[in-house]
Amino acid sequence: MSPQRWMCVLWPAFLMACVCEFAVFALWDPGELYWRSGSADFTRQTLYAGGFFLFWLLGIGSSALTIWLALPPADFNRQRD
Repeated sequence: MSPQRWMCVLWPAFLMACVCEFAVFALWDPGELYWRSGSADFTRQTLYAGGFFLFWLLGIGSSALTIWLALPPADFNRQRD
């Protein structure tokens, strides 16, 4: 995949991860996270970073699927040497 296509995938995913990060953590405090009736042993900063990368991975998957679906049929039907 060309560098231009990579940027068409990564940049919108990054922007969407920023928006999701602001929206989710404006409504939810990661310090109130409980795991199996006990508090989680992670710092807030770790949960913020983990959430951001999770949102970014979801955005990458979405953008990559969009790029893949936008490919012309000739790219799929040509013979590989």
